[in-house]
Amino acid sequence: MTIATAHERGITTLTLDSPANRNALSARLVGELAEALGGCAEDDSVRAVVLTHTGFTFSAGADLKTPPSPYTFVELLRQIVAMPKPVVARVAGHVRAGGLGLVGACDMAVASAASDFAFTEVRIGVAPAVISLPLLPRMDPRAAERYYLTGERFHAADAVRSGLLTLAADDVDEALAPLLDGLRRASPQGLAAAKELVTARVLETFDRDAEDLVRRSATLFASTEAREGMTAFLERRDPAWVL
Repeated sequence: MTIATAHERGITTLTLDSPANRNALSARLVGELAEALGGCAEDDSVRAVVLTHTGFTFSAGADLKTPPSPYTFVELLRQIVAMPKPVVARVAGHVRAGGLGLVGACDMAVASAASDFAFTEVRIGVAPAVISLPLLPRMDPRAAERYYLTGERFHAADAVRSGLLTLAADDVDEALAPLLDGLRRASPQGLAAAKELVTARVLETFDRDAEDLVRRSATLFASTEAREGMTAFLERRDPAWVL
């Protein structure tokens, strides 16, 4: 299993647990996470979900060796957004590329101050296409432009200012505690109704743009530049276009 599950006082914690590939988004991990979230949605004992990770990396992005179908990944992101129960990301480490899509799909995201983030897609010849569905409605446009285009690493404080994160703190669990307390005090009906209000614009983006972005992503990944970029990444060298 690539997903570990724990439950305490109405909060189910789903832990990305694939340390061998830094919790990369493989077909298996995406499928198992979708299944676990589906179980949480149907379980009346679950008030909210915390999505976290083992190791020093929340997720390294797409698994280039065994990637999921882009349609399957889009469905996972939409499942998080549309789920009637809040999903909170808990990050204590690195997040790259597609992993930021998971963080962006969550209703709240809390990270340790030492965490860092990067949209590395442009550096392998592709673009953050499908993860834009939950991210662009929530991020500051100028921040998205900068980090999408440069692929540079940015820190937790910058991620809060960009709208990617809700909070960043030295102690991520201490920062998370009052949020979880608030969710435990909220009624299930109230949470579902409130979440429907705040996610409406994001879901409109999915319904309008998902097919176009999946096709764009497929075209990019099939390109000559992307093949060079992915080969260079796996061989730990600069791609041919680096100046």
